[in-house]
Amino acid sequence: MRGRIVGLLGWCVVCLLCSQVAVADFDHRVWHEIVNRHVVVLDDGRASQVDYQAIAKERPLLRRYLKQLEQVAVPEFDQWDRPVQLAFLINAYNAWTVELILSRYPHLDSIKDIGSWFSSPWRREFIPLLGQRRSLDDIEHGLIRGSDRYNEPRIHFAVNCASIGCPALLAEAFEGHKLDQQLEQATQNFLKDASRNRFRDGELQVSKIFDWYQQDFAEGWRGSQSLAEFLALYGDALGLSEVQRQALVSGDINIEFLDYDWGLNDVRPR
Repeated sequence: MRGRIVGLLGWCVVCLLCSQVAVADFDHRVWHEIVNRHVVVLDDGRASQVDYQAIAKERPLLRRYLKQLEQVAVPEFDQWDRPVQLAFLINAYNAWTVELILSRYPHLDSIKDIGSWFSSPWRREFIPLLGQRRSLDDIEHGLIRGSDRYNEPRIHFAVNCASIGCPALLAEAFEGHKLDQQLEQATQNFLKDASRNRFRDGELQVSKIFDWYQQDFAEGWRGSQSLAEFLALYGDALGLSEVQRQALVSGDINIEFLDYDWGLNDVRPR
């Protein structure tokens, strides 16, 4: 009898732990299915294109995922681990960006075509998320960058603005349990792309992203207190020698910011 009671208690503990795990994560399988089928990976992961035409044919599936995101309440979100929260926000940003593109597709050449002189596509409040009507800017600059929770500069290589100049949209969903690995790979891949980041003519030429968000790379992540120190952490990806890496940190190598390509990251010929 005693053994049966102990066994029952053990089963209850297992059930409780399983329920906690279920509560502490979010199922991104629908988004993973969409991007896995319709994101074309280029140059060994350094860039990607999106088959918006194909996704448009499956728009109900995308909207099902967006509805799943919408149903998450703030108390549920707050009890998740930080990586689970961040993966949720990155996927939400990317999925809602695709939905925004589809609202005008195929009659646009850039996400900027959705805006005007007086309104930005990133400030349009069309996203029901965490109890509020939000914009893409609100997700990126408010919930992610504006929060004290994350201090994660590598998100700039994960959130995708549907543009050629933007880091690649992954052909998989971000997941909390492997977020660090995914962010690191996304960062490495972007910095290896010589069309957007390169050492040339004695200076380091990098994406305009590093200019726009320079402060994010100087807030102590992995000890980096400046953009130069952050880039030096990825000297191998940038093709820098150890001498060049040290010269970058000491300020002896100039950092130049390249123009940004706002063309749509579509599979259509441009």
